[in-house]
Amino acid sequence: MRTHLPNSDQQVRVPDEQARREHYADFYELAARRESGTLMGVVFGNCQAESLRQFLPTGVDWVRMPPVHELVESDLPHLEVLLGRVDVIISQPVRDDYHGMPLGTSQLFYRVRELCARLVFPVIRFAGLYLTHAIVRPPSNASLVPPLVAYHDLRTLAEAAGDPLPQLTTDAIRGVAALSLRELQSREQRFDAIPVSDIFATPGFDQMRTINHPGNPVWNTLSQRVIDRLGLDAEPTDPGRPLLDSVHAPRQPAVIDAWGLDSEPTDYWVVDGMRIPDEERHRVHLEWYRQHPDVVEAGLRRHEPALRLLAAS
Repeated sequence: MRTHLPNSDQQVRVPDEQARREHYADFYELAARRESGTLMGVVFGNCQAESLRQFLPTGVDWVRMPPVHELVESDLPHLEVLLGRVDVIISQPVRDDYHGMPLGTSQLFYRVRELCARLVFPVIRFAGLYLTHAIVRPPSNASLVPPLVAYHDLRTLAEAAGDPLPQLTTDAIRGVAALSLRELQSREQRFDAIPVSDIFATPGFDQMRTINHPGNPVWNTLSQRVIDRLGLDAEPTDPGRPLLDSVHAPRQPAVIDAWGLDSEPTDYWVVDGMRIPDEERHRVHLEWYRQHPDVVEAGLRRHEPALRLLAAS
């Protein structure tokens, strides 16, 4: 299976080992647990997996575990214990031998018990609210991200390359949104995943904080669909706080007008509670691109379909 992970696409903040083991105590201390008779489940993937886990019903013991891109060799014995116990495994698509370890979705599904329920949910990205924002993984260093804000902007990439700047017209906004939905639907179909693409038929900022950080309404709907697939007599559990809330992208006036949203435009990012003017982000990224021309080339190549739609408006 192929993968689109990790999907947080932020610089990974690796806590010290002690803090990490305390945070994921359920995962690391599972071997010492006695069987309780309660159903046990796990959600496997990136930061989106943990968000879904928090919305799932309390009738199942959902084990908190590290995201897939943080797993290391020493975690594998703990993972084997978990796979030998769970009654439900829900995973995003991860390719076989991810990071040189047997972490692929098909590899995990093979190692769980025969009666374990297996579900897949897609990597969720939707660009219909943030038309020019992009994720770029240059071949030279796939983990390389720009400073200040770990998202690229197609307008800044185009400027760095000396190309015409993309325009945010209503046709362009709706065209890129349709392209993004087709890509999401393709991922759903390819992996027989629980669908979420229909949620974005009428987009709003409560659904997505960035192109890949869904808001609580998305998790509430997806968790209900998981519950229905599993045949549980339960309801989603609201964690009582916004999830994936550390980064908020600017809200463009043209996007608000195109979708008829009742929202105020913003010209800044919010990163860990700090406002970063988009003008500052643009200036810093443009200088950074001069130092990393391979990122510009990779970004324009990867997002050529969206750029073509933006240029045609």
